[in-house]
Amino acid sequence: MGWSTRECDVLVIGAGGAGLRAAVEASSQGAQVTVLSKSLLGKAHTVMAEGGMAASMGHVDDRDNWQVHFSDTMRGGQYLNNWRMAELHAQQAPDRVRELESWGALFDRTKDGRILQRNFGGHKYPRLAHVGDRTGLEMIRTLQDHGIHQGIDFLMETTVVRLLKDGDRIAGAFAYDREKGRFHLVHAKAVVLATGGIGRAFRVTSNSWEYTGDGHALALQAGAELVDMEFVQFHPTGMVWPPSVRGILVTEGVRGEGGILTNSEGHRFMFDDIPELYDGQTCETPEEGWQYVIGDKEARRPPELLTRDHVARKIVKEVKAGRGSPHGGAFLNIAWIQENIKDSETHIKKKLPSMYHQFKELAGVDITKEPMEVGPTTHYVMGGVKVDADSQMSRVPGLFACGECGGGLHGANRLGGNSLSDLLVFGRIAGASAARWAADAQPTHLDEAQVTDVEQLALAPLERERGENAYAIQQSLQDVMQDLVGIARVENELADSLQRIDELKVRAQAVTAPGNREYNPGWHTALDLENLLLVSEAVAKSALGRRESRGAHSRIDHETKEDSLGGVNTISALGADGSISTSHVPVVGKTDALQAIIEEMG
Repeated sequence: MGWSTRECDVLVIGAGGAGLRAAVEASSQGAQVTVLSKSLLGKAHTVMAEGGMAASMGHVDDRDNWQVHFSDTMRGGQYLNNWRMAELHAQQAPDRVRELESWGALFDRTKDGRILQRNFGGHKYPRLAHVGDRTGLEMIRTLQDHGIHQGIDFLMETTVVRLLKDGDRIAGAFAYDREKGRFHLVHAKAVVLATGGIGRAFRVTSNSWEYTGDGHALALQAGAELVDMEFVQFHPTGMVWPPSVRGILVTEGVRGEGGILTNSEGHRFMFDDIPELYDGQTCETPEEGWQYVIGDKEARRPPELLTRDHVARKIVKEVKAGRGSPHGGAFLNIAWIQENIKDSETHIKKKLPSMYHQFKELAGVDITKEPMEVGPTTHYVMGGVKVDADSQMSRVPGLFACGECGGGLHGANRLGGNSLSDLLVFGRIAGASAARWAADAQPTHLDEAQVTDVEQLALAPLERERGENAYAIQQSLQDVMQDLVGIARVENELADSLQRIDELKVRAQAVTAPGNREYNPGWHTALDLENLLLVSEAVAKSALGRRESRGAHSRIDHETKEDSLGGVNTISALGADGSISTSHVPVVGKTDALQAIIEEMG
């Protein structure tokens, strides 16, 4: 037997905000918990979430409440959200933020000592609790410090190859140690997927190396469904220069603190096209916008804080019209506030310390004096594992999902700041549900033949003497997704992308990883390929089937919304032949009471 074995009640795959919150909750309910982390603890991609966590605490504007937050989330998601998930999220987010504070999180403060909240895109009122522009880092630090005392077992730098089942039920996972290549079999009654997103399927992305769609693919292979994979969010502001840092996130907090977008002619182009959906909530003239961003308490927002899909498309439009910045983006300027705020340089460094150092060190730009060059970067996938709102369990008994790899909350487009509160709200729900499931579940049995098959699958690239190069296939896939399934999509290119993905799947069957199992990144890349190819096929096929433009999904051959698709989600499933099939189903969770809230909020 070529693997070590351990047992637990609840296995959590992923140690970002969602995974840690799930692990803490399951452990607090008496479950024996093991956490598998692809990276080192503290290195989860959650640390890159900079702007803040959305929660209707009303500390800056007391008109805010959960109903307004719910309405904003639904509008941003174009009403394709799971209505019940959006309700739970809006209701519970304030308690989760206060809970995090009670565990030691240090937030920025109002003058009277309450948690400070900032403006963000798509939110009617200042709603994001934050720690400068390092909010995700503070979340991870706090959850780790709190969780380490819960008796949780951690396996770091460990990647899951396959989930294991006992009949229809989940029964554990087969994984390997990335350093030495040793195999681990974890026998568990419940599994929580919290693996993050799919950004590494694209060439330009803000996502870290771990984001290869592992949770999405593991769920598909285990028999679960994915929902709304066509909706991939391209954050409007990533770095565009120098090439070595292209795609690295520039937090929306820059715009929340007063940053404005201009083209090469100095024109503030975001005022040129304000969607009807936001009339009356958005400043109508640059003069109003200037006044607003320096402290006017009016509820209206400058158009730089419209939803991310809209801002990203506007930047692309300026670039294509020849009005872009020198390196193919737009200018984001926070330095202008020096004319209106005393000691503005200190103000910017205090509010945006990470952004100041990021541009100073990586691009040689002093953001207190110069504008930044920014452009769209693949950032977040709204699609994920289809789960029950109240338990976060998939259709596979004992398999739960939360965070970015869980689908439903965000609909067609995620509002900035909703991701961090999503991690806390649904991480807690998933952990509690998994613990209850494990307590009530009968013991599961693992067939050794099933485990042996997975072991052989993992070793196959090492045993081939000749074959395809994993890095070359991954690069080709990223080019296909960036060029054909990117921010603006069209029928023939989507069809072409699916044909090329099929060709890459064939090549991936013959991939080789020279060397042995120790310290072999080529082997890791070879094993990641299957996941990347699966999620890429799901995105492209879902995008092909949605013949309209809605939220983050933009079809230049179908530029308007299609009424028949306005109330349906796209479901992806894995067929016996290894290919993805898609279908449309009605959105879930809608009630008369929630519809009344939407109507009341206009």
